[in-house]
Amino acid sequence: MPWEGMERPELLEAAINFAIAILLGALVGLEREKRKGAEDEGTDLIAGLRTFTLFSMLGALAGWVAVERDIPFLLPAGLLLVGAFVLVGYSITARASDDTGLTTEMATLIVFMLGAMVMLGFRELAVALGIVTATVLAYKRPLHGFVAKLGWDDVFAGLRLLIASFIALPLLPDRTVDPWGALNPYMLWLLVILIAGLSLVGYVATRLLGAGRGIPLTGITGGLVSSTAVTFSFAKEGAEYPKLTKLLACGILLSWVVMCVRILVEVAVVNRDLLIPLLMPLGAMAAISTGFAGYLYFREQARDHDGAKDRDLELKNPFSLWSAAKFAMIFAVVLLAVKIVQQEFSEQGLYVVAAIAGTTDVDAITLSMAEYAKSDGAVGTAVIAIVIGALSNTFVKAALVVGIAGLGLGRPILIAAGALTVAGLGAALFAPT
Repeated sequence: MPWEGMERPELLEAAINFAIAILLGALVGLEREKRKGAEDEGTDLIAGLRTFTLFSMLGALAGWVAVERDIPFLLPAGLLLVGAFVLVGYSITARASDDTGLTTEMATLIVFMLGAMVMLGFRELAVALGIVTATVLAYKRPLHGFVAKLGWDDVFAGLRLLIASFIALPLLPDRTVDPWGALNPYMLWLLVILIAGLSLVGYVATRLLGAGRGIPLTGITGGLVSSTAVTFSFAKEGAEYPKLTKLLACGILLSWVVMCVRILVEVAVVNRDLLIPLLMPLGAMAAISTGFAGYLYFREQARDHDGAKDRDLELKNPFSLWSAAKFAMIFAVVLLAVKIVQQEFSEQGLYVVAAIAGTTDVDAITLSMAEYAKSDGAVGTAVIAIVIGALSNTFVKAALVVGIAGLGLGRPILIAAGALTVAGLGAALFAPT
């Protein structure tokens, strides 16, 4: 018998794998079955729920027998058989219709291979790819609608970002190249990619979700990486699209909220004893930023409801490697100055160092102060230094907004920064240590 010599756990594992393969075929087949009845598709699809389920099972059987009986040619033979079926089915549907694509045919081949992958030991990857396949098939209209909105400038921008990320970046040395150990070409170019990429992500999110949802969402997700990059990107958009001022300010403030949360997470990882004292000042800063962001968001929603907002506002792609590179050059100059100051100041100058370091990067001063408090026990000093670094970074970002977008976008940002300063420093002075 085929299962002779197999232990009960092995049989159970094989049964589970077959069940997963069948479910993957059914998942894709369910989408195709629904599509067969759609008005815009007609009934020319070659396979539905049952067919896709059987193809996935066939792939699983071919993979299982190939491994258990050491018949490696069985899997390619099965793929050729499925390919022949697909070719015949495509020929029939092509004769019946002038507008026939290869989507279902390609999905058939993919489902066969997914069934085989499950049995060959790549179960998790097969499940992930099966979900992606079903999603791509199901979201036909949204994907086609999004592509229809894209211009060639958008396509070229995406290609430039890919070239900068996967061709230029790996060629740069990942080490400091200056005598002070401050300038890392790899990290600086990574910042260029980050800023340019965030601009592109924000643009895509705004086009897909609309300005009301895309901008706040980008502020939150972008803040997980760099609130400075979010502020810079949104300030550029604010200069070009003054009608989006409140939404852009909301997105910037939400990225500041994420910055506060990120600082707390970093401290929790490095020095948990510092977490409780920091909760009060950073929690107050996050709460105030959230309050201002919510106020601006709902004000904008009310204005939109009254019909004052231009719903048909046309956005163009803000992606620019040159603008991001100029920002990275400024960042490099300030980073070099900070490194020199850090080497010259004693412990009494920690607050000055924190203020200077915070102009470019909150993470560096946060981690260094967390280590400092762990070794010297100066919790109060470390808390105030981290808050000063965060506030310094906040005012640099506020100044960036005013410099790029003017007071239209800068006014609410400056007011929020002032409130953050009062709350943050006040809470830091009275935080339990």
